[in-house]
Amino acid sequence: MNGFIALTRQEFLSREQRLAVFGMVSLIAFLAFPVLAQNGTGPMPANAEARSYGGGWNCALGYRVAGEECVAIDIPDNAYATGRSYGKGWGCRRGYEEAGGTSCAVIPVPDNAFLRSSGYDWQCGRGYRQDREACVPIVLPNNAYLSDDTSGSGWTCERGFTASSSDCVPIAVPENGYLTNADYGDDWACERGFFEVDGRCDPVALPANAFLDPASYGPGWRCERGFETVDTACVAIDLPANAHLDRSGNTWRCDRDFQLANGECVLGR
Repeated sequence: MNGFIALTRQEFLSREQRLAVFGMVSLIAFLAFPVLAQNGTGPMPANAEARSYGGGWNCALGYRVAGEECVAIDIPDNAYATGRSYGKGWGCRRGYEEAGGTSCAVIPVPDNAFLRSSGYDWQCGRGYRQDREACVPIVLPNNAYLSDDTSGSGWTCERGFTASSSDCVPIAVPENGYLTNADYGDDWACERGFFEVDGRCDPVALPANAFLDPASYGPGWRCERGFETVDTACVAIDLPANAHLDRSGNTWRCDRDFQLANGECVLGR
């Protein structure tokens, strides 16, 4: 009888040891398998599909990994599954915006407006401008036309007119002047051969051996090559020996290996 009890106790202890070992193995597998599942390298669960390259699997569109399974993503109305493993896993469709992180609400588009190509904002139609959350008609003054500038007034003055407050007023172009058609800066400029003086275009007094220069600065003329400016005249350059006219043609410099000394070009030492 004592032997039977000892044998039973021995069997019981062996069974207990076996269960302990089995429990440890199960715990290790339980801890390890979710890591494999997260990486898509463990046994492929339902609602998953094999990767097209590299082996392993990914959850199907509309599902994401949760432990050992691919569970359905709760996608709200007017949304779509993004297929990304991070974030909410869904995005709002065109014409809708996220509301509270749980739903997609329609983007309110006011009258006389349309959705931008991105689908996440709206823009007023031609002939209207944005005023807060509405599109109001553009008041077009006389001698103006609609422009594509949505940030400004929405209109531009016709050629020959300039904006003044909410009107287009005529540009006063003096005699011998012309319209520049510039969007900014001067509205008019003097014709060739004339220069601006106190709002008028006076003729350029062209000295001998000079030609008209369209540069915006200076007297409006420039000396011919071989002449230099002295006051309002063009005087011939007295070129010393071993010298040559520079690139401009209106001054000179010493030849190579020669140096300027007392108005002459001498051989350098």
